Amino acid sequence: MGGLVLACGDAIESLPDVASVANDVAVEKLPSRPGKQEVDPLLGRNESSDRTIVVAGTDADLAAVALRLMRKDLLTSTVVGFVPSDPRSDFAALWGLPTDPAAALRLALTGTENPVPLIRDDVGGVLVGRGVIAPVRGIGYCDNTVALRGDARSVEVHPGPAGLVVTVTRGRFRRRRMTYEGRAFQLGCDPVVPVSDGVPYVRSMERWTWYRHTQDLRLVRPA
Repeated sequence: MGGLVLACGDAIESLPDVASVANDVAVEKLPSRPGKQEVDPLLGRNESSDRTIVVAGTDADLAAVALRLMRKDLLTSTVVGFVPSDPRSDFAALWGLPTDPAAALRLALTGTENPVPLIRDDVGGVLVGRGVIAPVRGIGYCDNTVALRGDARSVEVHPGPAGLVVTVTRGRFRRRRMTYEGRAFQLGCDPVVPVSDGVPYVRSMERWTWYRHTQDLRLVRPA
């Protein structure tokens, strides 16, 4: 089985020897959060549907590559593995991926795919691990359910079986959490900067939406 490992940012420094895990696997070093110019030419090399693209890096790096797969309409024909460079990866924790580089690489190159939801936003981005809006004042809906009305310490969103999971935390000293599950979360609020996979958006927003994409991410993960 062939494959392509995209080592983003400093991930190349902790990446184990790929040849010791699988044959016919190419390794490309990319900058952190690679974009169209860096990723798209490499996707053209991966035309066979039985090849795997492995992203080594942060959750934000994985989101950047997933975005290019989505834009190139390659989600349904590409299996994706992930080697987290940060042991605190929200994406790895969500889907039970190893955080040890050697174990994660072996799973990514030899494991079995088990698709997971891919979350989009309404400004053209994707979310793979955790989104945070904090603090926030406004009205938010998870599908047709009011999840927020008024002030909250934070709103956190991550992928889940139904599409996404929304956790609203209220209270300064005695924190109260409410959790909602659905396909979409829509928020109208005072200006606030949403954070997706650790990356703040470029400006404050008064409206924000996260929602499940129509196609899942074909992730290699434990059964």
